[in-house]
Amino acid sequence: WRARRLTYSRMRFISKQPSSLAHNSVSNIMATKPTQASSYTAKDIQVLEGLDPVRKRPAMYIGSTGLDGLHHLVWEVLDNSIDEAMAGYAKNIAVSLLPSNRVRVIDDGRGIPVEKHPQTKKSTLETVMTILHAGGKFGGEAYKVSGGLHGVGVSVVNALSVYMKAEVSRDGMRYEQEYVKGEPKGPVKKVGSSKGTGTAVLFEPDPEIFKEIRFDAKKIKNHLRQQAYLTSGVYITFIDSREESKKEAYSFYFEGALSSYVRYLTSGMVPEHENIFYAKGERDGIVVEV
Repeated sequence: WRARRLTYSRMRFISKQPSSLAHNSVSNIMATKPTQASSYTAKDIQVLEGLDPVRKRPAMYIGSTGLDGLHHLVWEVLDNSIDEAMAGYAKNIAVSLLPSNRVRVIDDGRGIPVEKHPQTKKSTLETVMTILHAGGKFGGEAYKVSGGLHGVGVSVVNALSVYMKAEVSRDGMRYEQEYVKGEPKGPVKKVGSSKGTGTAVLFEPDPEIFKEIRFDAKKIKNHLRQQAYLTSGVYITFIDSREESKKEAYSFYFEGALSSYVRYLTSGMVPEHENIFYAKGERDGIVVEV
């Protein structure tokens, strides 16, 4: 308290002193000669284009470049598939850990559009994968509810991956495009026909960004379990095939939504009452689940 009082007294004293800056005009202040040589010129202003800002400051986008940030890459790609499920278009999602530190996320949703985008004049798939703030969650009817970062998720993962491949099935055809550190290796290619729809994204984190690349299967399973509870009626599969001799697979599917999650959290306990109080409703386009 005393320190605060002394500081406050000094602040009052300083505030009473005349300030040369306060009494000088802007022109006089700007006319003051610099005390040392200045090298602040146009060449000192750096303009980062494309996904360069992500590679320069990755922690701004994923929190850190440690193991939490590494797993955040998985969550960002997964969010796009979860959003398709929440919109009612995807019923199956699979997350696989592969050899060589690669991860693949597949869903049977509508598939990312591939036609030329009216603004970028590039394929919409390339636009979504390589341009920040390009997505279907800013307006319109593509997504009424979503859980991702609204247009920065998968492009950020692309920027921080030494390799990425996107495969899309829609309109009876299958398309793919490959990327290296966020840059397309070539245009979107039509590679064959397809009877279904969906999107598959495979990525390999960049060791220049992440000094330690070690995916935690238990951490991923727990996250997928929570997502399955929050997205009822969707099958979410986790496959760990990093080692062929220790290949593991788990599936999560819950119809009870949050009430199923409560049963899981209270398993082994003696409940005060048997009924779980649960409600879900919609008003004015807002969905609430409690």
